[in-house]
Amino acid sequence: DVQLVESGGGSVQVGGSLRLSCVASGYMYSRNCMAWFRQSPGKEREGVASIERDGERRYAESVKGRFTISKDSGNNTPHLQMDNLKPEDSAIYYCAARPYCVVPIGLSSQKYTAWGQGTQVTVS
Repeated sequence: DVQLVESGGGSVQVGGSLRLSCVASGYMYSRNCMAWFRQSPGKEREGVASIERDGERRYAESVKGRFTISKDSGNNTPHLQMDNLKPEDSAIYYCAARPYCVVPIGLSSQKYTAWGQGTQVTVS
């Protein structure tokens, strides 16, 4: 089984930046899909950014132009660079992965089979 561990969360002022990382252990095929989701109290989990097996990136409208997802080649470590943070970005951020993707799955949470425990991001 694939296990995911997020890091990089914390507290930051409005307009600040944070960089989240996610380390995957277990076997991940090169044709994997990975993504970041977030959930704040009283709200449903929402997709933030995804990166497909071919490198295609997708973003939620609310973070376009501010967040950037990337992935280290070779070790399947996705990062989420978050700039110009807003209070509404405060949430627990989760890393998600599907070890082998046949087709793009974007921000469909039900398509991901491995999830991290989450890392808290607070913007004030």
